[in-house]
Amino acid sequence: MKKPMMWSPLALVMAGIALPAAAKAPLTENYQCGVTTPTPIYAIQGDGARSPLVPDGQYSSDKTYAVQGVVTAITQGLYKGVWIQDPQGDGNPATSDGLFVYLRDAQDLDLVPGDTLCASGKIKEYYGHTQLGVTDGQVAKGAYQGDVLPTAIRVGAEETLDQALERYEGMKVTMDADSELVITRNFGFDYDAFRNNMVLSHQAPLYKPTQWHPALTPGAEALAEKNAQNQLYIETDKKAKDGEIPYFPGLDAEQGYLRIGDRIERLSGVLGYSYSQYRLVATNTITAGDIVHRNDRQAAPKAVPGTDIKVASFNVLNYFTSASAVGGPLNVTCEDQADADANRGCNRGAKTAAEFELQRAKIVNALTAMDADIVGLMEIENNGFAAGSAIDDLVTQLNAQFADPRDHYQFVEPSEAEKTQGAYFGSDAIMVGMIYRPATVALAGDAQAIPMPEQHISGESPDGETKTLDKYQRDSLIQRFIINDQPLNVVVNHFKSKGSGCYEDWIAGEFDSETADLQGRCNEFRVSAAVALGERLDTVDGDVLILGDLNAYAKEDPVRVLTDYQRREGQRDILTAAGTEIRGVPMHATGQPVEEGLGYTNLATDWLGDKAYSYSFSGELGALDHALANASLASKVVGVEEWHINSVESTLFEYSRKYTGDLVKSDNAFSSSDHDPVLISLDYPEPVVPVSVTVNNRSILPIVPLLNGQKSPAHAWMKWRATRTFNQASPLVQSLELTADDRIAVSVKALGLFPVYCGRAPADTPMTVTYTGFRCQLTITY
Repeated sequence: MKKPMMWSPLALVMAGIALPAAAKAPLTENYQCGVTTPTPIYAIQGDGARSPLVPDGQYSSDKTYAVQGVVTAITQGLYKGVWIQDPQGDGNPATSDGLFVYLRDAQDLDLVPGDTLCASGKIKEYYGHTQLGVTDGQVAKGAYQGDVLPTAIRVGAEETLDQALERYEGMKVTMDADSELVITRNFGFDYDAFRNNMVLSHQAPLYKPTQWHPALTPGAEALAEKNAQNQLYIETDKKAKDGEIPYFPGLDAEQGYLRIGDRIERLSGVLGYSYSQYRLVATNTITAGDIVHRNDRQAAPKAVPGTDIKVASFNVLNYFTSASAVGGPLNVTCEDQADADANRGCNRGAKTAAEFELQRAKIVNALTAMDADIVGLMEIENNGFAAGSAIDDLVTQLNAQFADPRDHYQFVEPSEAEKTQGAYFGSDAIMVGMIYRPATVALAGDAQAIPMPEQHISGESPDGETKTLDKYQRDSLIQRFIINDQPLNVVVNHFKSKGSGCYEDWIAGEFDSETADLQGRCNEFRVSAAVALGERLDTVDGDVLILGDLNAYAKEDPVRVLTDYQRREGQRDILTAAGTEIRGVPMHATGQPVEEGLGYTNLATDWLGDKAYSYSFSGELGALDHALANASLASKVVGVEEWHINSVESTLFEYSRKYTGDLVKSDNAFSSSDHDPVLISLDYPEPVVPVSVTVNNRSILPIVPLLNGQKSPAHAWMKWRATRTFNQASPLVQSLELTADDRIAVSVKALGLFPVYCGRAPADTPMTVTYTGFRCQLTITY
């Protein structure tokens, strides 16, 4: 395995750092092919991670070596030099037949792929990349031999992708079905390389270690190491233009799309190594036919049989209406309209009418297809509830998609006592919200805020620097609904993000870096939020559903606190944050260990297991968006779905035009956000009407009893002196589909021919019917 490095050729070029002076020497006319017997490329590469010609512990070989090979690529952007390959090779799959020749002035040789290149210099292990550094212009162009065919990548059963790629370092390679390389990070911006690229992995996309394993456990650490060795970056020599993938010119929002999990075939290029990663520099183009969609787009969520109510969670990616081009009211953080319109102002969403119209169309189309009865929203602008506000605009546009008023939505509006400044929900630019269908669910009381902890504390970093931390979280929103006389409490949440540091990160020296436990920054602060949420929900009766973006993966501390955590001796404690308070009331002065979880069921992992995910970050999938149910609600769940319309799609198709150039976009639901919606299908049948109708036949004639004119589908006849009772379990009663307001009319048919009316009473009233042959009488039984 290659060793991690501080710098790479790519990093040095980007930083403007000068590379070895020998490589900059002017090319000479005196050097010719055949002057020195070349050392075979495969002998230079060897069968290990380093060239056998470079002594251990050294950066360069002691001797100068001559090489000769056929040019496979000339790169002057990402890597500056020429890629050559022995067209015959040694037949040994453990040794590479290709080599990168570092050459800043390669253009002076007027090379094309297929030419012969001869050069002399020292072999270098340049931060893990085996290459030849030309000495004093000892390089020449030889005869044209024709293109070298690419070699298909193969990964052995007992090796990692890293180990396999080492065997191809410097070579011209390609992918086919048996290469089994799939997209694990879609084409987008790479902050390490500061350019757009894509990442592939072997066989399946990568998952966040803490999606499957608790932090700092052997399982999490092993998966992190395995993921690090299972990545191939797909690059282009020159930086891609905005909105373009150079090796995939057919990029299209409707047909030519790329999704995480897709297998890539027939993409060829030369294989280098930099920034501790193998990088394939593409040398050809592919079409949509070279992309195998293994988990293709799904136009709408699945219909789940037995569903009475569907509840969903959806992060709407900064749905803002406050820009002047849109015309909505300002949010609570805005100083004025200029602030809302500024590039880095208080408006985090669309700034132009065109961008907003596209965003709105995509979000509305997604919500329309979801067809849920209750939807919890995250990242909707906190600019009130009046006309033109973000939540009002969304509901207005959504209702326009449904002709039947029974399908229309309303938004949940907190009571005046819960609002700040008489208009807003909390003090952040974004808020959580909730919409519902009054035709299917009824509100029971006002929506209420669940205040989240704040952190106010000073601390000293390991470098001795003191900092005062004032951190906040968005309040959660709880609304009680009545569904068929049964209560359902839905609470929508958006916990503190992983992006900025809190006190615990500051004192650990991780304020601006990845945390050692891989849970992201502010983990303890999110634990405090989970504890506060649990304490509030302890006061709630009936079914409870916790929805939203918890900014924590399935096995991270905040989710474990809400679900199945048990503190055990000898294991790492889960701690709350220090210096916390809730609306001025102290919570924890120092971090406190949590003793046990709250016992909620994580519905996605319960139903979907290891396949659960709603978000992708840095090439790894995981679930940040959760639906957690208490025991009574979990028993009513008939289906759980994470509708993968966003996490696996390209961000190039999102509404923003900032980095997408002239790319044509679509108003379809795909890339409507960066989080997938989560949908929960629930069985809330109407209450069973308690029916008791006893029929006594006191005549000598056989009779057929009728309820609302219907006879029993089986054993309809009653003989003399027979007695029969019909209740809610009887097939005849069930076929009537009674409600509590219905009435039952009882009659009999003597000999099955002559109807005799007995009486009528409310369906839930116990009644006794007696037929004597002369008359039929119904008596209400109390």
